[in-house]
Amino acid sequence: MSTTYGATGRARRLVFAWRVVSFLERYWDAFQERRKRERLCAVLANLNDAELMDIGISRGEIDYVASNRGIDPQGVRSIPPTNV
Repeated sequence: MSTTYGATGRARRLVFAWRVVSFLERYWDAFQERRKRERLCAVLANLNDAELMDIGISRGEIDYVASNRGIDPQGVRSIPPTNV
């Protein structure tokens, strides 16, 4: 019976360790994503209004664009570049 308990206890420790590592990985990924978003907001905020219009966004859309990088704020998706 102690062997079964030992295996179960070891398995529980492994599951707990996996959960902790998984939590830390998710936290780190979220932290990195937030830093990317903040850097993008800073870069876009430093552009003047004419430059922002050239790329198709207004100053009021900076936060939206930084938070949703995969979505075009104009509702028109760009054609992805082809590898030639």
